Amino acid sequence: MPAGLLPLVQRWRRPPLALGVLAAVVCVAAETLLADLLKQITPERSLGILYLLGIVIVASVWGLWLGMATAMISTLAFDYFLIPPIGSLTLDKAEDWTVFAIFIAVTLLAGSISKLARSLAAEADAREEADLSAELARILLHAPDLSTAQPAAARHLAEALELTSAAIKLGPLPDDEHRVAFPLHGDGVRIGALLVPPDLPRPTQRRLRDRVVPSMEVLLQAARERQRVADEQAALRRLATLVAHGAPPSEIFGAVAREVGQILPAPHAAVIRYEPDDVTAIMVGTWKTAMTPLGSRWPLEKGSPAEAVARTKAPSRVDGIQATVGTGRLLTTLREMGITSAIGCPVTVGGRVWGAVIAASTSTPLPQDTEKRLLDFTDLLVAAIANAEDRGKLQASRARVVAAADATRRFIERDLHDGTQQRLVSLMLHLRAVESTLPAELAEFRGLLSHTTQTLDEALEDLRGIARGLLPALLSRAGIEPALRALARCSTVPVELDLRTGELAEHLEVTVYRIVAEALTNAAQHADASVVHVDLAADETTARLSIRDDGRGGADPDRGRGLIGIRDRVEALGGRLEIASPAGGGTSLLVEIPIAGDR
Repeated sequence: MPAGLLPLVQRWRRPPLALGVLAAVVCVAAETLLADLLKQITPERSLGILYLLGIVIVASVWGLWLGMATAMISTLAFDYFLIPPIGSLTLDKAEDWTVFAIFIAVTLLAGSISKLARSLAAEADAREEADLSAELARILLHAPDLSTAQPAAARHLAEALELTSAAIKLGPLPDDEHRVAFPLHGDGVRIGALLVPPDLPRPTQRRLRDRVVPSMEVLLQAARERQRVADEQAALRRLATLVAHGAPPSEIFGAVAREVGQILPAPHAAVIRYEPDDVTAIMVGTWKTAMTPLGSRWPLEKGSPAEAVARTKAPSRVDGIQATVGTGRLLTTLREMGITSAIGCPVTVGGRVWGAVIAASTSTPLPQDTEKRLLDFTDLLVAAIANAEDRGKLQASRARVVAAADATRRFIERDLHDGTQQRLVSLMLHLRAVESTLPAELAEFRGLLSHTTQTLDEALEDLRGIARGLLPALLSRAGIEPALRALARCSTVPVELDLRTGELAEHLEVTVYRIVAEALTNAAQHADASVVHVDLAADETTARLSIRDDGRGGADPDRGRGLIGIRDRVEALGGRLEIASPAGGGTSLLVEIPIAGDR
């Protein structure tokens, strides 16, 4: 088939049957009139060829059945008006049946050729559509990001359909004088539009509407689903990395809120935990929200998504927050933030509703599929949230154990200092007083008392060392900096101090003191170091302690009670410890402990 004829056949649509009947009647009438004019100069029996044109036209355009009817009518008109005797039908003649057979044969031939042409055109059309869909699928489904694939897909579509321009845009877009927007839907919701020039031919517009747009909707839905899954998997990998690296629960909950806000997407997101009283929620993670600080408590007010989730234990949507009548602190804050729509999804841990993930919008309501997407993603987040919760409980338990141990040491130190030590001092003074009153003839007994008081003094010094090891009184009285300076003066290895702390919470001071004491002991006993550098600095959020020596190195962080004890203390407070000890390169400890809210 000629290349220029194929597009014409592809765009062709069969006209209505009534028009075909009219065309058949007009053709037979016109052919009969023309034959009547020509019979004066042409033999009558050769005029039957004139009817073939109408038969071919009708059979080609409207099909075999109407073509055969046209052939029969043409045979009757030829016999009645042109074959003598004029004005009568004599169908018993062999030549009439011969003419009819020729007309039928031409009808069958024309109809078959027309049907074949249309079949070839349909096949070519289907192949062209398949090639177009395949290329669009390759562009949309293989691209790393849907936003980068849209322009490439639009350019290919414009080239394939010979359009001057085309664009694929997600989101609501109206028509304008420069473009026509063909809506694109996904799951029954409008997700965007295909934008094309406004002056396209009707066949091209019909092709876009009937074939290109449905294919594009399927591909876009698949591409969005693929990207959604990829984004969720990437988010889960990031959260799993945080959990594996031992990030504190506050950081993990904040990451959960951030991932939820970016995946939906939503302008605001938060993670809340319900209190046992069922009337209060704690803010444990936020993303782009003013509902801070973390750890703040909020009442579960009726009309808020947090309250709806707690009550129904199911995903809940609250639209029109600006129009709500509640005047509580939570709803008032949401209105002040400009929140208009919010969706909450329960987080179930251990068979109970632990809390909720909240996503909120400040403009149009969140899309209708947000509940399902949020529920599906939250189900994937449960493991990370449960791990963070368990880690938080474990960390709090370890902190309580360390605090209890420190309290016990403080109690023992106080008892030793105020009780046993004072009694021993009193006893020693009493013995010395007795010694001073003895007469000279009791020199042997005086020597015995002198030896006893000396031994008692040594025991007191040992007792003071034990008390200082439990908890130095100077630390409780004067704070961390004087205590560290006193510790450095007692060290057998020279110590260089750089202290910039200010006032720290007591449990942090105890932890820092014990880490420095253990590090100095290790440097003196094992490192063969000539100097130890101790740097301590603190800001509003973190205390940073660095201890470095120039000893032999080779310390194993997993062996030795000293380093293991340091790690346990740091991790109990949610801190981070890094130990570097290459052979021959000295040992360095870097400790970071969060102190927000502890000053």
